[in-house]
Amino acid sequence: MQRHDLRHLKNDFYGRMLEIVDESMTNEVSIFIFEIGDFKSVQKSADIIKNAKHTLMNSIKFNEVDWTIVVKKGEDT
Repeated sequence: MQRHDLRHLKNDFYGRMLEIVDESMTNEVSIFIFEIGDFKSVQKSADIIKNAKHTLMNSIKFNEVDWTIVVKKGEDT
């Protein structure tokens, strides 16, 4: 399990998040932290993970401005 801080990417973290998950081994768990700004980024990140056939294991507000999600990479296709 690895933690990835994507806060420095502001609202442009989706591509990097998916790239990290795709490079992971099957069933590996990754933790991502990002700035939420508004809650659209939370739903969008969940949708991206689901559409890529990975599992969103947890999604939680980290503090007033940051959000954390836990993602498990799906089976390689």
